[in-house]
Amino acid sequence: MVVLERFLWLAVVLAIIWVVEVVNLVSGYALNPVFGLLPRSLGGLDGILFMPFLHGSLSHAAANTAPLVILGGLLAATAPRLVFKASVLITVLGGFGVWLFGASAIHVGASGLIFGWFGFLLTRGVMTRQLVPLLVTIGVALVYGTMIWGILPGQPGVSWEAHLFGCAAGIFAGYSLSRRA
Repeated sequence: MVVLERFLWLAVVLAIIWVVEVVNLVSGYALNPVFGLLPRSLGGLDGILFMPFLHGSLSHAAANTAPLVILGGLLAATAPRLVFKASVLITVLGGFGVWLFGASAIHVGASGLIFGWFGFLLTRGVMTRQLVPLLVTIGVALVYGTMIWGILPGQPGVSWEAHLFGCAAGIFAGYSLSRRA
């Protein structure tokens, strides 16, 4: 039972994402302009916290679900004491980076968090030099290593800024939290 409790937070996050997606879909995606992240706008600041729960379409939410489950599950399994701190750091620092430097558009989606967990898991294994986190780092690098190209501009309608700043925030979180652990 204790093992399942490690993953409860992830189930809650996914449930919120999908409930919000259904409400957003039914409302014609009316939540995105209200709660999405709009760079350099005071009204868009709340998007730093809400952006990971909003998506632009069903396929967008679906595409983010598997990496959330896999990377979030690895995080819960190997660093349960750091999950909350790492996720908050990634969301706030990554979102603030998008708010400061992002293109003038509404940014939504959990990919900043996904890229942040990616950066965190890679960095944590190197920082701790412990067997299990190192194995996770190697596995994540092998399976998700091509994600790194997502931090570069190129695909219209995709917030590469969220990917870049999420990954940078994840690396920072992996470095700072692993030093304290």
